[in-house]
Amino acid sequence: MPFELGLDFGCRRDGAGRLREKVILVLEEERYRYQAAISDLAGSDIEAHHGNYQIAVRKVRNWLAGMPGFEGVGGARVLADYEEFQNWHIERQRNRGFSDDDIRDYSTMELLRSMND
Repeated sequence: MPFELGLDFGCRRDGAGRLREKVILVLEEERYRYQAAISDLAGSDIEAHHGNYQIAVRKVRNWLAGMPGFEGVGGARVLADYEEFQNWHIERQRNRGFSDDDIRDYSTMELLRSMND
């Protein structure tokens, strides 16, 4: 999402107050793939996840570990909780008459409501 990333960098560079303190984690499937589209990121620390959500979760968790107030939860715990949620959510949706295709095409707002539940 180059546009959103550009807005974030702009806020950090030219924003006022807390916007100047903005911290940004950039995730990409392959480590240097971004250079074809966004050469301005050269010299930035880009984290590659290689298309694996488990690696992405660990990268985000490790990045968050450097933030003030971070609760020291390990990546394995986050992944286990995510898997537990997924199993619960899929079973709940099937019980409500959703097919697997319906569940894969679930709206973000409905998914967020399920996460909240």
